[in-house]
Amino acid sequence: MADDSNMAIFEMVAYDCSILQFEGWDGAMARFGAVLNQMLGGPLPKMVGDTARHDDWLVIRIAPRRFWLLCDGPPPSVDVDAELGCALPLGEGRARLRLSGRGLKHVLERCVAIDWAALEDGRAVQTKLDRTPVLLLRRSGFECDLLVPRSLSKGLTEWLADASAAVN
Repeated sequence: MADDSNMAIFEMVAYDCSILQFEGWDGAMARFGAVLNQMLGGPLPKMVGDTARHDDWLVIRIAPRRFWLLCDGPPPSVDVDAELGCALPLGEGRARLRLSGRGLKHVLERCVAIDWAALEDGRAVQTKLDRTPVLLLRRSGFECDLLVPRSLSKGLTEWLADASAAVN
């Protein structure tokens, strides 16, 4: 068991978020998946909510035919065959909120409807925070990322800060 005695109770940091969305067309997923595997240099996540790491990229399957590629730097320039699917940059419209600390579960219980105990490390789930759709990515037992609409990130940050007031 990890020693969390030096860990802050709750911290939140906002980051820019480089996201590239890929979507395969119905009937073309087998070929689309093979091309995407080759472009990204590894296998795609198999189930919705699964993730796969490829170097500095994290691929999240957010729907049966849709993937998000999270990048630490700028997203790669890719050319997707229009017969198979499409690629769309989403980073300008999203912010990444990194939440961490021993009080994380306590804060999340006040903000989002998820079963934290059932959500394994490295898995993602789409949920809502104050009626706003967000993607929650569990990084570890004491850390997660929320990918939120940039236009609402300030309000959601304030909402989370209010929810954390009882734990800090």
